[in-house]
Amino acid sequence: MKINHALFASLALSALSAGVALAADAAKTGTADHANMEKCYGVALAGKNDCKAGAGTTCAGTAKADYQGNAWKYVAKGTCTTVKTPKGMGSLSEMK
Repeated sequence: MKINHALFASLALSALSAGVALAADAAKTGTADHANMEKCYGVALAGKNDCKAGAGTTCAGTAKADYQGNAWKYVAKGTCTTVKTPKGMGSLSEMK
């Protein structure tokens, strides 16, 4: 069987483009999913934060320690301050 390299390359690029489009759609819907969520500081485990972990960090997954006060995780709206950790309760604002 003879392989048409141009056709193969075209199909590969089409599949790649479709994957990128699907990923972009998933990113857009992720924002809508956060409509019923709130940022809760001090509740994320090391490397499991959704964003913000202080100076010199890039964002998600950068918390260096469990329950780091300057790293937040999304939780259901209205529940943050009821989340209990070994270091205290979750906070709606950055903790020192």
